[in-house]
Amino acid sequence: MIEVAASMARGPVFLAGELMECLITFTNPMSHLSTSASSEMLAWASAQIHCQFHASESRVALPAQGNKQDVQAESDTVLIPSRGERGQCVLDTPPKILFCDLCLDPGESKTYSYSEVVPIDGPPSFRGQAVKYVYKLTIGCQRVNSPIKLLRVPFRVLVLQGMPEPPFPQDEEVSPSNPFLEEEEASHRDARPLERALDMLMVTTSRRCPHMFNITNLRGKVAKFCIFKTVYRLGEDIVGTFNFSEGDIPCLQYSVSLQSEEEIQQHYQRRPGQAISVTGHGRHLESCLHTASSHFSLPIPLNVTPGFSTDIVTLRWRLHFEFVTAREPMEPPTVLQNQSEVTVWVGAEHVDVDTFSWDLPIKVLPTNPALASYLCLFSVQPNFKYIFL
Repeated sequence: MIEVAASMARGPVFLAGELMECLITFTNPMSHLSTSASSEMLAWASAQIHCQFHASESRVALPAQGNKQDVQAESDTVLIPSRGERGQCVLDTPPKILFCDLCLDPGESKTYSYSEVVPIDGPPSFRGQAVKYVYKLTIGCQRVNSPIKLLRVPFRVLVLQGMPEPPFPQDEEVSPSNPFLEEEEASHRDARPLERALDMLMVTTSRRCPHMFNITNLRGKVAKFCIFKTVYRLGEDIVGTFNFSEGDIPCLQYSVSLQSEEEIQQHYQRRPGQAISVTGHGRHLESCLHTASSHFSLPIPLNVTPGFSTDIVTLRWRLHFEFVTAREPMEPPTVLQNQSEVTVWVGAEHVDVDTFSWDLPIKVLPTNPALASYLCLFSVQPNFKYIFL
């Protein structure tokens, strides 16, 4: 019996281009005091990263792949990391040999360190209604005269797409200088692609420039809407304000929803003019009759996928607004000055209303992968074990 355990100490979320490190431990769990205990011989073990793609047959029309045979079925000594998985492998890294001819005595264990740069040319991790991209670290191990056994460790990949051009020269430091770091160490830090990308991400999503919109329908002006920026990163709050005092049409109720749009590229659509899949990720609903101003705050979850685009699918983000307005003016309740008695105002039982909606596109970018890993640390344990005979 052999026990294989994999652990990602930093967490299971990585940014494309980041170095992923994993500790892999091989253990012979039999106690040396057991009468049936014996040494175990492992022929070899290797590890590699691969991205598995799966599409819904009812929504995506993929080109024929031909009759691909799994050579694993014919030979037990060939490692295929995606063997037995649904879909197709769209990206993989070269396998790295961890060891050859390892002998483990009863109760003995050996730990090996695996490191690999997450490819920058792949899609992000995504589980949509029509398309899925799943990343896994596959550890293959074979005992002498035994078939290959696979341990798959899922992890999440964030990809920076849609970043605007930096407003500063490439040789200019992005982050504030640290007087406690030596000049050589500081320049070496800023040269790292990952940290430079995170600095650019922070600068891009920190810019505030109020955007003003007049909300109107066919009858007139309803309100003025203000949002402070349209580019966000995962985990941020989207804050907006409404000013109804400048409107001519009474607004009874409004709602704001954070939605993602999953659109299949035209060449891969199963039907012409196929509808876009819309998924909601939060909603704010408020009654606002006789309200002069109001605001909302919608958090962007850490576990969603930022906007991206591939040859098959495009993911966009938007704010979806819905308004309910009255067709006739509605007088506000009047309260006399120096009135001592309590006045109860009762709303109208029947009001003729109009409804209309509006979509505001926004950009959602990744966040620091260490921050996104905290969510996974509380929801799932980033340690994986597999026992085989």
